[in-house]
Amino acid sequence: MSLTVVLTAFVLVLPVELPDKTLFASLVLATRFPPLPVFVGVGTAFGLQVAIAVTAGSLLSLLPEALVSGVVAVLFLVGAVLLWRSAQEGPEDAADVAEGKEGRSFLQVAAISFGVLFAAEWGDLSQLATAGLAARLDDPVSVFAGAWAALLTVSGLAVFLGTKLADRLPVALIRRVAAVLFLVFAVVAAVETVRALAG
Repeated sequence: MSLTVVLTAFVLVLPVELPDKTLFASLVLATRFPPLPVFVGVGTAFGLQVAIAVTAGSLLSLLPEALVSGVVAVLFLVGAVLLWRSAQEGPEDAADVAEGKEGRSFLQVAAISFGVLFAAEWGDLSQLATAGLAARLDDPVSVFAGAWAALLTVSGLAVFLGTKLADRLPVALIRRVAAVLFLVFAVVAAVETVRALAG
């Protein structure tokens, strides 16, 4: 394992992922559920995605861009609608929120977090960057370690912020803001789909 390659992957993936949709998805999950199972589920999803990206190498970049961005647009549009509805119907007082957090087991919360992040990460810039690095640097273990460390750092930050925000802001407000962000991501993905089809 090369420390230089690990650091290269970490430094490349971290800034790509910081303003990304997965950070916001992790943050929203942490406002609904206890932080540790969310972090475990998100971290496991990231680990599997990085392993797939490293294994596939440059093959992921061969997928039709229009197909990937179109699916992403639909997923985020559906996510925006679901978040907006859950904000209108969701619990507003602290007792209801706490009850929702305690109503699921560690494994259930980890599985929900895994599923959300695993789906959201497909075709992501960090996944494509990881695949490109693995193909170019010919050191898959080091690329995996650096990219996964960057993603764990981002998810840890999101889970920490999500927990703190849940204590200070109404959950409905957080979900509405997240719904708007998801809608923005859906529009951006739709524009990318149109450009890819036109090009």
